[in-house]
Amino acid sequence: MRISHILKVLAATAVLCVGTAQAQVSVMLPANPGGGWDATGRQAFQAMNQAGIYTGTVNFSNRGGAGGTIGLAEFQRVQKGKADALAVFGAITVGAITLNHSPVELDKFAPIARLTAEYLVLAVKADSPYGTLADFAEALKRDPGGTPVGGGSAGGVDHIALALLAQSAGASVPALNYIPQAGGADTVTGIVNGTLKAGISGISEFRQFADSGRIRILGITTAERMKGLEDVPTFREAGYDVEIANWRGILGAVDMPEANRQEWIERFTRLNGSEAWRAVLARQGWDDYFLAGDAFGAFIQAESERINQVLKDAGLAEQ
Repeated sequence: MRISHILKVLAATAVLCVGTAQAQVSVMLPANPGGGWDATGRQAFQAMNQAGIYTGTVNFSNRGGAGGTIGLAEFQRVQKGKADALAVFGAITVGAITLNHSPVELDKFAPIARLTAEYLVLAVKADSPYGTLADFAEALKRDPGGTPVGGGSAGGVDHIALALLAQSAGASVPALNYIPQAGGADTVTGIVNGTLKAGISGISEFRQFADSGRIRILGITTAERMKGLEDVPTFREAGYDVEIANWRGILGAVDMPEANRQEWIERFTRLNGSEAWRAVLARQGWDDYFLAGDAFGAFIQAESERINQVLKDAGLAEQ
């Protein structure tokens, strides 16, 4: 009897070991390599590994396009019910779902954690005639179609920030000439070669180009001036009622088992308190914007309502 019991225990242990060996986290990055979502996902798991929170295998998949809705639609369809399937997403996705008539349903996913916020800056060519944000806003008001502005996906936070600036300046939002770009580097190229009069993007994507003198930052969408950019006025300081951030977070698969959801909430909570993650935030210029679990789910719902109302008010989406 004792030998039989020992054999059963060994068999069970073997099955557990095999299951552990085969377990692999799948992370959908619904953007091309090199962007903010890509960096968020990869660096979060690198920091998690460094902190000893999760040291297993991670399989990343990049599926760019349409503000993240292509990748998330695939994630919604293919990973349903998976225990360790996660996706990075953010504020850009919310408006993109509406404008692209996407089948993605954010309320169906398992809310894990909101991680970061990155505020936006508007930049022009170093020798641009626009010396201030007010100068640029006046150009938008005078000739919105002849003032092309580059940024991220249509309906994303970059686009919304420009629409809010135009609204506040009395410019025609439907007449704006907003040109989505593949990434921040492409936007900078357009600014420098003159095909764009200005660009809007996250601080991390523009900062190095501003430091090297290729572009000049006119304003930032924070409530107060930012450390390290003390010479850059906020949009509100310049007289425009615009404050908006590009937040990013983690979703679990549709119908993810609750035990696994709680495990990932706990892991990301530990990540947020780790020195490894603090170093990532400092290096990337990201603000800590942590919120986990059901509270994050409630935030997603509220943010969806807010952003979609902004799109409607700005004439970018149907009422």
